[in-house]
Amino acid sequence: MHAMSEERETRVKSVAIIGAGAAGAVTAAALKAENYYERIQVYERRESPGGTWLYDGDPRPLPPIRPGKLPNEGVDPPLRVPSQLPQTTPPNQQHRYDQTPVYSSLTTNVPDIAMSFSDTRFAYGPFAPHYVPRQYIQNYFSQNKTDAMLVLNTTLEDLSRIPPAEKGGLERWKLTLRKYDAVRHVDVWWEEEFDAVILATGHYSVPYVPYVPGLAEYVETFPGRVVHSKNYRAPLLYSGKKVLTIGNSASGHDVTAELVSNAQLPVYQSRRSASRWDGDEPPSGIAWKPVIKEFQLDGRIVFEDGTHLDDVDTVIYCTGYLPSFPYWNAQANGRPLYDYKAGRLLKGYWHTFFQDFPTLAIVGMPRTLTFRSFEYQAIALARLWSGRNSLPLPPVEEQEKWERERVERTRKAGGKFHDIPWDEGETLGWIDGLFRIAGLGTLTGEGRIPPAIGADVIWALEHLRKYPEPGKGEDKDGEGRDVETDGGWVVLGRKKKDSLAFI
Repeated sequence: MHAMSEERETRVKSVAIIGAGAAGAVTAAALKAENYYERIQVYERRESPGGTWLYDGDPRPLPPIRPGKLPNEGVDPPLRVPSQLPQTTPPNQQHRYDQTPVYSSLTTNVPDIAMSFSDTRFAYGPFAPHYVPRQYIQNYFSQNKTDAMLVLNTTLEDLSRIPPAEKGGLERWKLTLRKYDAVRHVDVWWEEEFDAVILATGHYSVPYVPYVPGLAEYVETFPGRVVHSKNYRAPLLYSGKKVLTIGNSASGHDVTAELVSNAQLPVYQSRRSASRWDGDEPPSGIAWKPVIKEFQLDGRIVFEDGTHLDDVDTVIYCTGYLPSFPYWNAQANGRPLYDYKAGRLLKGYWHTFFQDFPTLAIVGMPRTLTFRSFEYQAIALARLWSGRNSLPLPPVEEQEKWERERVERTRKAGGKFHDIPWDEGETLGWIDGLFRIAGLGTLTGEGRIPPAIGADVIWALEHLRKYPEPGKGEDKDGEGRDVETDGGWVVLGRKKKDSLAFI
């Protein structure tokens, strides 16, 4: 009798997945394939699956920019949970950053053969318009018959640990959920409990604008002049305007290049450093500027080289996003989930597991082989919690050692904790760790088998580029590789560097 009670206490039979983007889609499929879990639910705050690939053509205005402020510093605060649940309240009016940063012309950056899940390819590629991955994610739920698990228009507002009922047991999790009822125009609040929770909420929601002297006062003095690229959709809005963009990542590159067709020329772009797709000179219609030193209340923007711009109509910050976990109840759970100063999850292991919460996991955190890497994380978790894993997780001491060593290694290299580069074999090494944990399915067919990363996938990652990389000759890229153009994208020679730089 005691043995049966202990088994019931230490097994995971119900799992909540938070988020119905690509990570949530493949996680639901992997859990269902085990034919083991009694209850799987996917909670999604939007009206449809698709995650960051949903397109909001007319986005709501963002809250006023707060330079240098982090999500946990009042930028994305939690909602106040009603004292009595279940409960019905008027609709929430607080901005929740639930709309996406997808702009009209956005295409994928990773070749479709490497980005797709192993069992289904994108409709076409190699670099598809944004609606293709959106349709792909939505169809993936239907194809795997996991669409019945979806609970849409539902936001996780509080996630609290429930301590084990008896010694040696596993914790459970209490979810406080809020669903917008479009028929009655009210918010419906309630609680659910699960054995395990997988966070698949992504990290492209809360925009980040760095601190610059005078910027906060400039924003107040000139309302609407400073914006974040999250709400950029097309260049027509900036016709004839003098525009300064900030940032040189993928969105900064795309937005600046697009503005040339409509904005007053030149379009100014402030860059901290050159990117791999920059040549020695700016493209036609673009003028490069260094980092901004100061915003002045007369409207002047001063750069670090002493030059300045006056009468700028719009400043577009293309400076990315920060993860946000407003639902994480740090008091109930004993600690924060994320360290913003260090830029990493706390007490994590292998970018997927948690050292102190064996029934909590996260899928989709690292900047690496997007979509496909989620599949390996999902399968490893599905196998682990069903007790069918090939290898156990290492002891907590080894997990702590992994975290310490990675902190030190990334600090020395000047890198980011959750960036996993491709070209030195680190991506394959990380995926291999998940592969080994998962192992094979059962003899009778339960469980999804982690796929091989074949030579065709590796070739695509190392040779296909969305953009030409300017070099010294028309048929060379910036690193001396041969370049063959094909339909607007390029095929590179064999020399390689950071093949995942655009993710």
